[in-house]
Parts: sequence; structure tokens; C-alpha cells
Amino acid sequence: MNTIRQLALIGPTASGKTALSIKVAQALDAYILSIDSLSIYKEIDIVSAKPTLEEREGIVHFGLDRIYPNEDFDVTTFIRLYNDVYAKAAADSKNLVIVGGTSFYLKMLMDGISELPKISAASEKKTADALKDLKETYTWLSSLDPDYMSRIASNDPYRIEKALDIYFETGLIPSEYFRQFPPRPTVKSELPVYQIEIDRQLLRKRIALRTELMLKKGLIDEICCLEKKYTRAPNCMKAIGIKETLAYLDGIYDREMLQEKITTNTARLAKRQTTFNNSQFENVIKGSVEDLEKMLL
Repeated sequence: MNTIRQLALIGPTASGKTALSIKVAQALDAYILSIDSLSIYKEIDIVSAKPTLEEREGIVHFGLDRIYPNEDFDVTTFIRLYNDVYAKAAADSKNLVIVGGTSFYLKMLMDGISELPKISAASEKKTADALKDLKETYTWLSSLDPDYMSRIASNDPYRIEKALDIYFETGLIPSEYFRQFPPRPTVKSELPVYQIEIDRQLLRKRIALRTELMLKKGLIDEICCLEKKYTRAPNCMKAIGIKETLAYLDGIYDREMLQEKITTNTARLAKRQTTFNNSQFENVIKGSVEDLEKMLL
């Protein structure tokens, strides 16, 4: 397998990651792997700010339009995707640019996750029975493994289910299981991380402009179609831009308030993304879009 060059480009939403990643991919003869929790869905195009085919400038993108809105995914989806894309890039003598706003997935690629045991039908039944009384089960698990359960909310059925699966299948409390089976990084070769820095007021203006353009492109129609086809049940229907539009359709907001709510909530998301990036990654190369473009090109 060929040795390829790879790099990651992170930054808050609307900071210019997409345009820069395409320029870099062109210069490096690279594929692009998107790590974005909304762009991975088919039919969610406008609200995800997914680059159009024209905007992709002929660069092959992975991680876009992978699943339907009523299908679930987790970090293991991106781990499998990264392994497949890396292998394809190496086979095709291409480099790889990883880009996206959901930096948690990048963190998991670099730090790794523990491999979970295969769950038997008997264990699945025990778990299903236990989940019938979530409160009581949470209290019971907390008495068995207070350290691990202190990091899980009492109303988080997904993570409680995983804890139950591990315990019923292996007989080990989660803390002990993860001590015996520590995480293994997925990324084995060098992966420099570049982080876009941008003035908060400028970013707010960019977010406001992007929200206005989304509405002009047909955001409301897109959300109407999604609701009609998939209902409001899927997790993705709670995403920023979607939940506010649903409130508008319910008559809670007028159009002006809709635009303001999406802008404000997106700006808050951008702040959380920046905080996460600053705290979770070491030896990051930071700079403005212009600075990073000069470095990389």
C-alpha cells in the first residue's frame, strides 16, 4: 500500500473550511473525507450547508450522502469510513484531506475507541428487560459502577443500553471492561491538524449571511419535505436549522424570527465547537483562512 499524505482541517461552522479544503485537495491531488454529523445524510442539503457538485470542483468527496435521515449512525460509522477511504486513497495514489465541523469524530479517530463485544440474543433480552424501568436500572448500574455511570445521564437510554450489554455479555462492569480493552487509535500515520481561527463578530456576520442564503435557496421547503417523508422522530430532525424551521411551521416564529433563531443558535454552536477544538487537540497549527491557505498551498 502506498504511503499517502493526510491532514485534518477543523474550525467552527461557517468559518470557510469547505472552500479551503477544496483548494488544498486540488493542490495536493487529494480526496476529501467529510466529518460532519448532518452532511452524512442524503436529502439534507441546504440546512447542512453541504457543498454542491459544482462547488466540489471535481474533487471526490466521501462522507456525504451516506445514509437516509431515518437511519442511525455513530462514531464507528466514521471509523469504518476512514479506513475504507484511506485504503482507496493509498490504492489510487491520492492524498487525503479530512474536514468538518464535528471534531468529536476526528478526536475518536486519533484517540481510538474500545472494541465492544458481540452481544448474544440472551444478553439483548436481559438488556431489553432492564430498560423497561430506566430509572431503577440506572440506580442499579450506578451502585455497581459509580465511576462510569457518573459520566452518563440518567435519561440517556442509548449509553445505559451499552453499559448493560457489556455487563450482561462479559460479566464485567464497564470500567473494568474498558481497563482490560483500552481504546486503540484508528489513525496510525502522521495526521497534522490545522484549525481556522476567525474573529467572533466576523463569524456571526458570516453565519447570518449563510442563514439568509439558506432561506432563499429553499430551506423551508426542504424541511417540509423531510418532515412529510420521515416525520419528526429521527435524531437529525432536532438539528439546528431544522428544529427552528419546524417551530416556524407550527406558527411559533415568523420568518424574521426564524432567521434570527437559526443565526443565534448556529453562533452558539460555533462557540462550542471552538471550545472543543481548543481543549481536545494538541500541537494544532492555527491561523486565519488566509494564513492556512498560504501554509498549505
